[in-house]
Amino acid sequence: MRPVVRCLFAGLFTAVASPAALACSACGCTLSSDWASQGLATSKGWRFDARFDFFDQDQLREGTSSVARETVAIPNEREVQQYTTNRNYTFALDYSPGKDWGVSVALPWFNRSHGTIVAGDEAVSTSHDEGIGDLRVLARYSGFDAQRDTGVEFGVKLPTGAFGSKFETGPQQGETVDRGLQLGTGTTDLLLGAYHFGAFNADWGYFGQALLQVPLNSRENFKPGTGFNLNAGLRYTASETFVPQLQVNARFEKREQGANADIDNSGATLIYLSPGMTWNLSRRFSAYAFAQVPLHQRVNGLQIELRWSASVGLHYIF
Repeated sequence: MRPVVRCLFAGLFTAVASPAALACSACGCTLSSDWASQGLATSKGWRFDARFDFFDQDQLREGTSSVARETVAIPNEREVQQYTTNRNYTFALDYSPGKDWGVSVALPWFNRSHGTIVAGDEAVSTSHDEGIGDLRVLARYSGFDAQRDTGVEFGVKLPTGAFGSKFETGPQQGETVDRGLQLGTGTTDLLLGAYHFGAFNADWGYFGQALLQVPLNSRENFKPGTGFNLNAGLRYTASETFVPQLQVNARFEKREQGANADIDNSGATLIYLSPGMTWNLSRRFSAYAFAQVPLHQRVNGLQIELRWSASVGLHYIF
């Protein structure tokens, strides 16, 4: 395999390295961390990735349009969310026993503040949650040809995150926060995906990936919506130290299900543009930073979405 192509490997654990999408306030953060951090080499060994994502969901939206808050009567027959501020960390460990196979395990840590005016209320109720989310395990196989530039992914999301958080202040104090805004979904989800990467020439590389997430069960009258991620990216590799990149990240999510689901106000189609940079500090150690801005947002019902997000991370090959 040519060195430039090896450098562009995208074992792609987006489902592992990205925070869980939120149903009532669907989250962007579909950035492919593996591509951002120069990839997981197609050779045996261990790698570690640590990433921080910040995004503040405060734009009220209905369908494809933003909604001015001053036009929404309070109290209202619908819930009117105010904000969801996310400061999230994800720690991922990857191991490849050889060139063809690899597996990644990742655990997110969420720090999330939320404020909303529940239907019929006149004041804001708030909550703050901090703790681990749902553990994800994703295996990959790329031994279809000698180049190993095409692969498949399969794995599970396990219900390790709590889902019993309650409002701390306001009219809803002591009541349970919407299940779509909990640290975990309480469900086991199947992950299935495929990817391809390559190089146009010595200076330009590309990748594409698709990943499906399907809940296999429900938990306490709640089942999250099936999600589908599409990611594509370009990278300019003329410099071995600073590597500018550009990604387009899309997520399609169906509505939640169950008596404890917010069926009317869940599910979305979200497309983001993500420019960024990787800084190769050494042969083994790299850092990356990305911004993410929405290109298209379509939500079901009345939801809040982000105006921008930022991601920074560190990647180390042992």
